[in-house]
Amino acid sequence: MKVIFTQDVRGKGKRGEIKEVPDGYAQNFLIRNGKAKLATPQAMSALRGQQKLEEKKEAEAKAAAEAVKAQLEDDKTIVQIQSKAGEDSRLFGSIPSKQITTALEKQYGIKVDKRKLDLPQPIRALGYRNVKATLYPGVEASIRVHVTEQK
Repeated sequence: MKVIFTQDVRGKGKRGEIKEVPDGYAQNFLIRNGKAKLATPQAMSALRGQQKLEEKKEAEAKAAAEAVKAQLEDDKTIVQIQSKAGEDSRLFGSIPSKQITTALEKQYGIKVDKRKLDLPQPIRALGYRNVKATLYPGVEASIRVHVTEQK
């Protein structure tokens, strides 16, 4: 019996896949528990329409990420952060990714999730830093951060 999986079933199929499974397994387990539905012509066309819609949403999300990348990598986009520092230009404390994203939003109105920043360790010294941000799978941007001394 051909079924369309509505959920991932380990070892059998992933969501949106069409597979041939034994009749008893399909009727007694998959369909009864809502993990799959019968692969009728109407269900197949609905699945194709849904897949096209998902592809369109993915393309829009990637285009939005590309636009944000263009803004972030513009020459004028430098995130200014002030912090207290000692004589040897080391900071009292550090600047984590959360502080970078809030400063970016305040200064330029660009909202980036702090978990998307690739900052292995917080910034602990004055000066310029490049911080990588993964905006979308395959779309990475570099954010320039300038840490200055607070007076």
